[in-house]
Amino acid sequence: MKKIISTQNAPAAIGPYNQAIEAGNMVFVSGQIPLDPTTAEIVEGGIVQQTDQVLKNIGAVLEIAGLSYSNVVKTTCYLKNMDDFAKMNKVYAEYFTTGQPARAAIEVARLPKDVLIEIEAIAMNPAASND
Repeated sequence: MKKIISTQNAPAAIGPYNQAIEAGNMVFVSGQIPLDPTTAEIVEGGIVQQTDQVLKNIGAVLEIAGLSYSNVVKTTCYLKNMDDFAKMNKVYAEYFTTGQPARAAIEVARLPKDVLIEIEAIAMNPAASND
């Protein structure tokens, strides 16, 4: 059985998808871009500011699901420019401080709203049943 996860503390979905889906003991967080949830605007600044906002958005979705960054088992980071990897990685390391998840980082030609980064995450809820 799947459960829709949604919070006003992260940007609303801008298409036919949900912020996250819980299925069994797994939570699949849709790709987050650097939208400020209160203004629905892209945050100003470069890759550092955009990565920070993306990870805050992921954190808000995890929180409403009763989880935290420590529950994340896999992320996929989509970067507009792989030259931004080191700066992105530094911000990323501030959020995933212990038990870091598996990760892929991919350079892509274009992202929604021409942002510099998008990150999706998969988390595990140890309290949920596997039914």
